[in-house]
Amino acid sequence: MTTFATAAAIGEREQLADVIYRIDPAETPIFSNVKKETSNGIFTEWQVQELASASATNYHNEGADTATAAATPTSRVGNYHQISKKVFATSGTLDAVDTAGREREHNYQKVLKALELRRDIEKMIGDTDVARSSSEPRKSASLSCWITNGSVGAGDGAFATGDGTDAVTGGTDRALTLALIEDAQQDAWTDGGNPRMMIMSATNKANFSDLSATGNLVSNDVNMTAAKETTYVGSTSVFLGDFGTVEATPSRQLGNDRIFLIDPDFVSLCTLNGRNFLEEDLAKTGDATDTHILCEWALKPTAPKAHSMILDLNGS
Repeated sequence: MTTFATAAAIGEREQLADVIYRIDPAETPIFSNVKKETSNGIFTEWQVQELASASATNYHNEGADTATAAATPTSRVGNYHQISKKVFATSGTLDAVDTAGREREHNYQKVLKALELRRDIEKMIGDTDVARSSSEPRKSASLSCWITNGSVGAGDGAFATGDGTDAVTGGTDRALTLALIEDAQQDAWTDGGNPRMMIMSATNKANFSDLSATGNLVSNDVNMTAAKETTYVGSTSVFLGDFGTVEATPSRQLGNDRIFLIDPDFVSLCTLNGRNFLEEDLAKTGDATDTHILCEWALKPTAPKAHSMILDLNGS
């Protein structure tokens, strides 16, 4: 008897899964963990107060007159909002046909472009050295333009002024060491910060885990009532130093030349009122829907000295 097999049959429906698998990364640890604020002007300003240095000679004669002293003034700093956007268009036909994995192509593209915009902002915050600018197009000063704690490479390496008005100067590349991390953590702590996040690239995350080979690894013992397969751990996710605990968080948007130690309590992402991932359909000129998603934002490190960074790493 001849079997009528599937290969010879006509009319079998295609089995295209009704799911779209997105492999491009969407994690944005800096964007996701900093505070969120709104403002009503393109230049957002804030004040930073520093305490006077502690005195070891604050003693006075009994009955002595009290002399007046000048108060410690605040520092007034600010950053410009920049406009970041993603634009997309879908034809009327594409929105009308039956597409696998989504009901309407235009709505699906909205989600994708919003994720892409978040990643762009993450990269501009952490992986660029851009001073603030009022010239068109306006630019928000990136994180490295505010931080003066930590270290830069020898040679020409120099921190920025720390108010967003200029950029850091690159120095000689060097390898990541535990001493660099400990010094950066101490610098931020000394100035009143308590960094809880250590943001780094995948390469530096692996390098950080490899620092356990220096003998500075603390192990945890696990007691079991029955024999089980041994689990080998080759990564370090939390660093407990002399000045607190920081969580090592990899970022796909950060280059191999830098690591940031961030205190999330003292940095915000400020968006202009009504311009936070604003979606607008553009003028219709044909059989397509043109749309942009727009964010007008500024980085706002409310206490720049609460953070630190390690720059000019060689990523090896």
